[in-house]
Amino acid sequence: MANGSRQAAWEFFGAELKRRREDAGLTQVELGTRVFVSGGYIGQFEQAIRKPQLDVAVRIDEILQTDGIFERLWRKLIKDQPYTEYFAHVVELERLATKICQYAPAVVPGLLQTREYARAMYLAGNPLAVDEYIEELVNARMDRTRLLKDATRPMYWAVLHETVLRIVVGSAAVMAHQLDRIAALARERKVVLQVLPFAAGAHPAMGKLMTLMEFEDAPPTLYTEGVSSGNLLDEPAVVKRNQSSYDLIRAVAMSPEASLSLIESAAEDHRRCASTT
Repeated sequence: MANGSRQAAWEFFGAELKRRREDAGLTQVELGTRVFVSGGYIGQFEQAIRKPQLDVAVRIDEILQTDGIFERLWRKLIKDQPYTEYFAHVVELERLATKICQYAPAVVPGLLQTREYARAMYLAGNPLAVDEYIEELVNARMDRTRLLKDATRPMYWAVLHETVLRIVVGSAAVMAHQLDRIAALARERKVVLQVLPFAAGAHPAMGKLMTLMEFEDAPPTLYTEGVSSGNLLDEPAVVKRNQSSYDLIRAVAMSPEASLSLIESAAEDHRRCASTT
């Protein structure tokens, strides 16, 4: 399903939700209270600004007695999009965020990846996949990276562990190009980047990819990722605790200026390796 068609389908979802809610005589706040989200969230669902998670769609069906229509629509729309179910909502929230803060312990975050790096990552996880499938995944990843090129892009602040700079993904040439890309974004002031060096030792969130997102009119959200799984959380206490961990990581990371120098140095190291092979 093309992006335009998918958006039109979500708009139908929202219009149908509004119609069924009004037929039930409920305000947005009343429905939100019954399905454990805010009335503002219900309004965003109805305007197709924000997409509900599956459990919310199921509860809406139960409250409005709609015989599972919203669950079926949700499953159809999620099935027809290029992202795994657990990550689809993260992609939607990225587009709405005013600020994105990430900590990456081992791999370049998706928003910063080059096509070659993304392809190498997908091939590593899908060694027997056909080229068409890999290219579909890569194209979806590249669609996400356009977010940082938009005039209305969110403020993006990433802390990369030094491991990210040293692990060779694809080849030394791929790594050199990838780090050049990251350095260019920093020099163009499109992102704020810091490197957490090996010398920093132990730190909060070791081994855990962490993404914190802030919004204009919604509470902040935390996303953490494991192997073939992800957790999207907006419980204030959990988000606040992880924000504190992120602040501690930033505090012991190198300055943006020193980080840029290290990234460029690592790119040169990879380039030299590529020229000797």
